[in-house]
Amino acid sequence: MSTYIIKNTSIVNEGKTTQGDVLIKKGRIEKIAGKIDAKEAVREINGEAQFLLPGVIDDQVHFREPGLTHKANIYSEAKAAVAGGVTSFMEMPNTQPPVFTQSLLEDKYTIGAHNSLANYSFYMGTSQDNWEEVLKTNDKKNEVCGIKIFMGSSTGNLLVDNPLVLEKIFGGAELLIATHCEEESLIKRNKAALEAIKPHLEPADHPIIRNEEVCFESSFKAIQLAQKFDARLHILHISTAKELQLFSNLRTLADKRITAEVCVHHLHFTAEDYAAKGNLIKCNPAIKSPENKVALWEGLLNDQLDVIATDHAPHTWAEKQKDYAHAHAGLPLVQHPLMLMLKYVKEGKISMEKMVEKMSHAVATCFQIKERGFIREGYHADLVLVKEQPYTVSKENILYHCAWSPLEGTTFPYQVSSTFINGHPVYHEGVFNESQKGQRLQFTRS
Repeated sequence: MSTYIIKNTSIVNEGKTTQGDVLIKKGRIEKIAGKIDAKEAVREINGEAQFLLPGVIDDQVHFREPGLTHKANIYSEAKAAVAGGVTSFMEMPNTQPPVFTQSLLEDKYTIGAHNSLANYSFYMGTSQDNWEEVLKTNDKKNEVCGIKIFMGSSTGNLLVDNPLVLEKIFGGAELLIATHCEEESLIKRNKAALEAIKPHLEPADHPIIRNEEVCFESSFKAIQLAQKFDARLHILHISTAKELQLFSNLRTLADKRITAEVCVHHLHFTAEDYAAKGNLIKCNPAIKSPENKVALWEGLLNDQLDVIATDHAPHTWAEKQKDYAHAHAGLPLVQHPLMLMLKYVKEGKISMEKMVEKMSHAVATCFQIKERGFIREGYHADLVLVKEQPYTVSKENILYHCAWSPLEGTTFPYQVSSTFINGHPVYHEGVFNESQKGQRLQFTRS
């Protein structure tokens, strides 16, 4: 394993930006200093006029393997992630078959070990009847990112709305529970009401069917369960102003038992974009009216919302071209979250330091990830160099297996120049070095 020095770069870490050098040795950050003169053979990387950031950790992606590999697979999507500065991901259980057993969960870790260029973890899935199997994950609480519950808005046996099952899981889980919160009964009610007055539904109806009430009622229910059992709850993809009243910024993140995530598409798009984008931005929970986007930004900046993620959920172009009722919900995003947020840094919406906190530090703290998410001596060298140079999303540079993006044609002011994972330069100026795979994330839960 080679030794590297990143020289004369702007290091963004733990609330400040400093100029200096970083020495990488045996996959770890060996030293951080204003100037490092190595006494051994090293490979020097010029970081001048670039920002060195801790790698992005994405706590919610859908990479579709096994069973749905016509949409995506772990290799293709992890490669796209790495090109965008995402060095670690946590992947969801709604594959085919769904991850409802410990054996199926370990099968995914085997796929990750063989194929993922990024570091990886996988959630244990829940159904209406597998709670005993779910609670076996307690024995792996330092090796698995969490338990995923679809408390609404799902299909088949992924939806868990049985109160007794929910109480068993919330009462027995010793690791983080991540929830998709939309109230299924309200979705059905809203849809039926619209269908009674409209012969054909369209993409702009999506936030009406999956409105603010749908999200609030389900999130409120999840929080009540978590408080009843003192469970560790993380609510995914908050999309409404109304839900913000459920979350506090009075405690430090490390002391919170209930945390919340916001996704880049809810910070970027609004319901006004359905006119141009249509089903390309159909996702669950829905992208909603502009006042919700304004509130989400406020909640992010004041720490009611704890982390930024993508909810990367690719579908084929053909699946997105169907009529609204049959078009699949989800957006491919994992290649571009860092560049998208850097756009808002450039516009003064968020500071570089705050962005790094929400995309790296806070995710590591929230999930208690071992020795990642910060630029610290002794930590794994998961690092990203970014430079201020325009980058336009196009068919030619999209790496997703589905080969499209709702951000096509968007020009970002920054781009990723290099990505290091465990000290290995896996990506540099459009070229990949695939000689080393990512590692399974470890956690430090007592």
